[in-house]
Amino acid sequence: MANLKEVRNRIHSVTTTKQITSAMKLVSASKLRKAQDSIIRFRPYASKLREIMVRVASGLKNMPDNGIFAQRNPEKILMVVFSANRGLCGVFNANIAKAVSNLIDEKYNEQFKANNIDFIALGRKAPEILKKKNCIFEKNFNHLIEKPSFEEISSIGDSIISEYVKGKYDEVILVYNQFKNASIQIPITEQLLPFNFDNTESVNSDYILEPSQDEMFELIVPKTLKMQLYKALLDSIASEHGSRMTSMHKATDNATEILKDLRLSYNKARQASITNEIIEIVSGAEALKG
Repeated sequence: MANLKEVRNRIHSVTTTKQITSAMKLVSASKLRKAQDSIIRFRPYASKLREIMVRVASGLKNMPDNGIFAQRNPEKILMVVFSANRGLCGVFNANIAKAVSNLIDEKYNEQFKANNIDFIALGRKAPEILKKKNCIFEKNFNHLIEKPSFEEISSIGDSIISEYVKGKYDEVILVYNQFKNASIQIPITEQLLPFNFDNTESVNSDYILEPSQDEMFELIVPKTLKMQLYKALLDSIASEHGSRMTSMHKATDNATEILKDLRLSYNKARQASITNEIIEIVSGAEALKG
């Protein structure tokens, strides 16, 4: 059995850890509320924008086959990877790194071997993990994880669209965690470009549009792409805080259980020490009588 000093030191260490994890849980819970509100408010807007796009597209005679709609043989790929800037959030970052790794192994292995995959990072942790797979992230926008900005995301979206239209990339893929609730985050791999759109949905398209339907469609589609990019960022941020809150909650509960066991061990060791001292005193007294 460990001596009293060792058990006391362990109790102090676990108590300190419990205080830290409990504080981190509260901080993450506060941040989660704000992030969750953002993504929940944003989803109806994105959904309505897509509905408008469907209505406009339903009146088009032919879908475009150039620009962001151009279908090319996927030789050069761009992956936009969303993760966290910090750890202690369970498997949040590991799941993103695994999703990227699986995507490369299952779909883009030839392009990866030919160094034809470029990576953009939003969050530090996934690039750190993916170094082992020799994934080189030439661009990062890690500050957006702390302070999401639609203006900056829109600028990034403009740059990606421009590079795709010029033929620098043949496909653009988003990899992020989709927020479901504080306990569940779903790793998603989503194609941003080329833009695939099914305009077969039945809608009432009897509208007078100004400007024309073609012009409206050309305006709405880039906006939709930027919304898709921004939605991925908001999903990732909410997922990170949810995962961290859940992890810190479990860590705090584990620390509580460990403290119970340690205090029981401490009481047993203390009782054994007291019993030994009593035995020594009684034995000494008996020896003096003799």
